[in-house]
This record gives sequence, C-alpha cells and structure tokens, in this order.
Amino acid sequence: MQQKPDLIEILRRSREGEYCSPRDWDLKRIPQGVKKMLKKYDLQKSVDKENPVNTDLELADEFFKAGYELALELGMFNEARDRIIRISEDELKSTLKLAPSEVELGFGADKRVLKSRTPSDPTPMLFGSSLGITVSEDKWPLLTEGIARQLEVDLLEGGSLCTINGLDALPNDPSETLLCYEQGRMHRQIRKKAGREGMPGIGNISAVTEFGQFCYGTKGNFYNTDLSLILYPSELKINNQTLHKVVHTLAMDGLIFAGSPGMIGGMPGTPEGAIISSIAASLLQYAVLFATVGGGELYDIRYLSNVNREGLWALSATHQALSRNTHLCTHGIANQVSGPGTRELMYETLVGVSVIAASGTAFSTGPRSAGGKFNDYLSPLDCRWCAEVSHAASGMSLESVNEMAKKFLPEYEDKIKTPNIGKPVEEVWDLQNFRPLPEAEKVYDEVRAVAEDFGLPL
Repeated sequence: MQQKPDLIEILRRSREGEYCSPRDWDLKRIPQGVKKMLKKYDLQKSVDKENPVNTDLELADEFFKAGYELALELGMFNEARDRIIRISEDELKSTLKLAPSEVELGFGADKRVLKSRTPSDPTPMLFGSSLGITVSEDKWPLLTEGIARQLEVDLLEGGSLCTINGLDALPNDPSETLLCYEQGRMHRQIRKKAGREGMPGIGNISAVTEFGQFCYGTKGNFYNTDLSLILYPSELKINNQTLHKVVHTLAMDGLIFAGSPGMIGGMPGTPEGAIISSIAASLLQYAVLFATVGGGELYDIRYLSNVNREGLWALSATHQALSRNTHLCTHGIANQVSGPGTRELMYETLVGVSVIAASGTAFSTGPRSAGGKFNDYLSPLDCRWCAEVSHAASGMSLESVNEMAKKFLPEYEDKIKTPNIGKPVEEVWDLQNFRPLPEAEKVYDEVRAVAEDFGLPL
C-alpha cells in the first residue's frame, strides 16, 4: 500500500497541483461534487426534523461512503496558489490506518488520554474550555484561571486576547507575535497557579496568522504536549498561513488540532450536503495537515448556530459516520447563541453537547456563549456545565438523547434567531473569588436538576 504523503510532497502538490480558480472551486467544484454524492448514495432529504438525532446507523455509514468518495474526487484547495492538493485512495487508506486512536495530552496528575470513541461509548468525551471569545486584557487572567479551576474541564483553551499592554494586536504585525508569546507564557503560569500545571492546553487561540503561532512549543510558552490549534479558512480549503502553522508544529514535535466547519447554507447547500462536505474535510485534514485531532465541525449559517433541529441532526450523522468507520480522535462543537446567566444557554448546552457526546465524538470545546459575538460574554460556570454534560451523556443511547432533544428544544428553539445574549462575566461570576454569583448559580442549579430528573447521569 502506498504510504501517506510526507510534508515535502504536500508542499509540492500545494504548488504544482491542478489549477483551479477560487470562483470555480466555490461555485462549481464543491456544489456539483456534493450534489453528485447526494444522488449517488440517495441521501437527499434524509434529515428528520421531528427527530433531531439520527438513530439510523446504516444511514450514517452511507454518509461516510459519500464523504470518503468526495474527499478523493475533490481534494483540498490551496487558495494561496489556486492549486488543488489531491490525495489518492491508497494514500487516504494509509493515512486513516496510521492516524492515532488515542493520544496523551498534558502531563502529571492532570494528564488526559484522548481516545477514539463510538456512538454511546461509555468512555467520557473529553472537554476543553473555552472557545476563542474575545476577553478584555484586564479580565483575561482571572477569567482563564476560573476556567482552569473547574476540575470537570479537561483541557484549557481560554478566550482570545486582542490587546497587549493596551496596544491593539494586528494580524501580520509584530504586536500579534508579541501578544501570543505573552499569552502562552501567562497560560502556563495560570495553569500552575490553579494547581493544574500539567493540565493540557490549546494554543494559541489568539493567533490570527502564522506569526502568532510561533509561541507553540517554545521555551516558557505552550508545551508540545498541548494541542496546536490550526484552523483553516473553510471546509476543503487551506492557505499558506495554514501550512506555515503545520510546518512549525511538526518542527516542535507537537500535536496538531485542525478544523474548519462544514456550512449548512454555504457551499455544500443542504444539511445533507454539509454532512458529506464535513466528512470529506475531516478525512483530508489528516492527510494534508497531519492532524492528531480534528474533524466533524458543522454549523448552520442561517442561524449562526447548530443547536437547531437540522443542525443537531447533521452533527449527529456526521460524528456517527466518522466514529463508526474510522478510529480518528474527532472533534465537535455545540455552537450556542444564548449568553451567560440564561436558561437558554444551559438548555442549548444540554442538548447540543449531549448529541455530540452520544454520537461517538472524542473531544469537544466550548461554550460559544452568545454566539461568540460579544466581548467578555463568557463564564467559568458555563464551561463547567459543558464539561459535566460532555462526560455524563457519553454513554447514553442515541434514542435517549433524541428524546432529550425533543423535550428540551422547545426551551430555546423559538429564540435562536433573536437570542437572549445574557450578561458579561462580571455580572455572573465573581472573578476575584472564583465562584458564580447567586442569580447565575440559581439558574445553573435549576436546569441541572431538570437534566438529572430526565435521566442524565450527572
């Protein structure tokens, strides 16, 4: 069997592959390729909005076949050179065979082992917090420490910084490089201060370009036992910034955490098309980007969310397809739109994270409270809730989680388009004393009790 392509070969193909214009890629290659697979595997209109979780695992397998074939037919597009990086079937088979089924993250007492899972696997899905919601520089250290102190949270990411000593950090500017070095240094100090020095981290969330990634694996900054976050522009599309980050992480003997969501309403069109596109991108990022972890993200751009009925069904089918047909350490996100201190956010997390966990995903991060749109709208209490649900829902049957989704969707689904954005961190969380404020804690306790009454084994 032909081995997976090495780094030099990927870089060569990114220069010398078939030429394609961005317009042709976006408006012809992806839509036409997806439509072809939908028809070939008879997957049109398979989403069941009355049942927000797919429970037909043979259908998930058909989606996998379609996504696998699309990956081989399309490849990944390097928008920096307008070239297609194609992977042969032998190379893709070799890549999937060689990809790790488990990986050690962090060290010491807080080390975590990230493992490949299958649907309803009792192995707890690991959870990292938070996503890259922007956080004011003065609040960032205490807010990040507050997240690290939540023992349920397995990996620490923390919010994004936009300033360094009051100076705006600009992409492709020395200020970006400086900010990310400082963030990496503080990240390590915060984990130690919280009593979790060996807690795995994710770095660097503030790195817009490759320059901000250079703190990863360097002295005094992110460890190479942390995950190196490498996001690419969109599904099936990378650029030279992406490849710079890959080269640097591999040079640091690090662990690549790659991803970019498939978009319902975007280039693949329908929810069914987005599932196929997301699966294809998930598979290719292991061959092209040398991912250790990643794949399976999917959003509905009509709502900037995925905790609506079609988004949840698509998430479930995508992760079932990947977890049943590969041993990859996959990653998924529940993209909430309600904000800190609200019941809606609690229910969006309960439903969205449960669906991902029960569908066989290995790892998730969150929350994206208030849709990630507002500065400082992030609470360690919500991070704790995400991680609790992640661990508790992992062994639940798909049928049980489907009933949970049907029961609790009415608590928030009519507000997805006009969400309750909640309150900034200082109005729901005591930053100095690392505890929730009474009103937010009351909401948490009430929804947690409801989830337990339903049968979530918290």
